[in-house]
Amino acid sequence: MLRFAVLGHLATTSGKFSLSDMPGGAGRMDILCRCVNASLFLSHGMRRDVEVYLVLLGPPDPPKTVLFPGKTVRYLSPDERSSGSLIQKALAQPVSEEFRETTPGVFVRRGGLPELLAEYPFVLLDESGTDIRTVSLLPDNYLLSDHLNLNAQEVAAVAGMPVFSVGPLALHADHTLTVLLNEHDRRAA
Repeated sequence: MLRFAVLGHLATTSGKFSLSDMPGGAGRMDILCRCVNASLFLSHGMRRDVEVYLVLLGPPDPPKTVLFPGKTVRYLSPDERSSGSLIQKALAQPVSEEFRETTPGVFVRRGGLPELLAEYPFVLLDESGTDIRTVSLLPDNYLLSDHLNLNAQEVAAVAGMPVFSVGPLALHADHTLTVLLNEHDRRAA
């Protein structure tokens, strides 16, 4: 199972956002939607062996985590509005510290990065890390940020974590996932 955790620093934690204004009014929710799509969709299918955790850190009630498991997700189409709509529905539901299914195959809970780090041994994706093409065994759990760098608290939380890169330049988060999955696919072929 491959797991991707994407930090959405400004992403709203309220289900009351416009699907027509995800870049502005929803705190760059568009980036997170593109990450869901890049992680799960193939040309004519879906990656059933991938889970995507969106860590929403924006107002009004952070942190919340929305989970898209490729194995069980339903009603997801390969466009931003589709994933945005499922996130919107998840955020409209009451949350607790345990994941709760909000639509078929989409889950939400209260909590963020500390909870994920306690559950899985993530590696950080950053252009300053070790090139994944030089690593003999690729890890299964990856953490990356949206368009913003990690803040001081997040840097402290990931201190000592292995850092990997898909190349020497900073890429968009969804493009990073595409390159990384391509490397996994090539090695599995």
